[in-house]
Amino acid sequence: MSTLRGDFDNFVSRLDDKEAAEWENLLQILPESDDDIDDAAFAADDALEAEWSNDFSLDESGAPRDKTREAVLSVDARDIPINNFLKLYIQDTSQQRLLTGDEEVDLAKQIELGNAAREMLEQTGLPMADREALTAVYNQGEDARGLLVRANTRLVISIARRYFGQGLDFLDLVQEGNIGLLRAVDKYDYRRGNRFSTYATWWIRQSMTRALANYGRVIRIPAHQTTRLRRLYQLTQEFEQHEGRSPTPEELAEQMEMPVRRIRWLQNITRPLLHLEQPSGDNEDAELGDFIEDTDAKQPPDAVAEKLFHEQLDAFLETLSPREARILNLRYGLDGSDPHTLKEVGKIIGVSRERIRQVEKAALQKLRHTIFANGQPFYAN
Repeated sequence: MSTLRGDFDNFVSRLDDKEAAEWENLLQILPESDDDIDDAAFAADDALEAEWSNDFSLDESGAPRDKTREAVLSVDARDIPINNFLKLYIQDTSQQRLLTGDEEVDLAKQIELGNAAREMLEQTGLPMADREALTAVYNQGEDARGLLVRANTRLVISIARRYFGQGLDFLDLVQEGNIGLLRAVDKYDYRRGNRFSTYATWWIRQSMTRALANYGRVIRIPAHQTTRLRRLYQLTQEFEQHEGRSPTPEELAEQMEMPVRRIRWLQNITRPLLHLEQPSGDNEDAELGDFIEDTDAKQPPDAVAEKLFHEQLDAFLETLSPREARILNLRYGLDGSDPHTLKEVGKIIGVSRERIRQVEKAALQKLRHTIFANGQPFYAN
């Protein structure tokens, strides 16, 4: 880091007073350029430390022992249902050495200088020598960024294990966690004195929980409702452990300070979904969907009557000439097509509207005579 800073200082010393002042101002403003969520993240550090208070104890020398760090070191592929790809990924991340606090600060400084160099490179009119020096600073910053990310991928896997089984595949959780890790690298400010792992944990968990809210269910539940559901689940578990029974909606409503109807609504949306393809009972050949009524299907008596009607209608139409049968089909949609007006049928056949009316009238008289002469019931409504 000393060599990098020295090269950078030499570059600044070659600038005129105005450019140097602008450069120093840029470095001073840079840590404060983050949006408001940065403050929220650091404000959450106390909550994280309280939540993880049981993860810290003293080692043999009396120094604080970071059990969370030890848990990251002990990530084992055997703890997670995996395929070969994930196993290789976990083995690769386990070979990355964890960083000390001083190393994290050193890398963060290199990243900060690289970001500033990138902004300077976007300016035009820089001498070639200055551009080469800035490019070297930028490349070292990118290398530092990659090293900081790789050194904390085990942290992502460790946190992903906590959320596994809640609706997303493990690889999807790791991917979302890596997105949060990249965000943490971009937002980390070493001047506040926080360890990077503590700060990154906030972003990783936020990325995973948001992904679970958006993609963890077939029917999406808003993020603010997901937080209430998690609180509802925790209260239910605590109540069952202490009382030995499930809490009533009224008891949960009192603890969560919400209306009873809202509690019932939250409980309803957490019911598991049933898949129509899942086996029904012990019979693996039968699926649940096989036992659900098809409301669009006709009842057996109606289906039989409709079949007999079409059979008799086809037989009666055969007593007409092909032209008469076609005109009746076009006029009334007997073959299942849409009915047509006299004018439309005339255009199709190639005769006048009046001629179609005459042929239709004669054909209906023939059908009526045939039906009554048949002496058998006609299955028509």
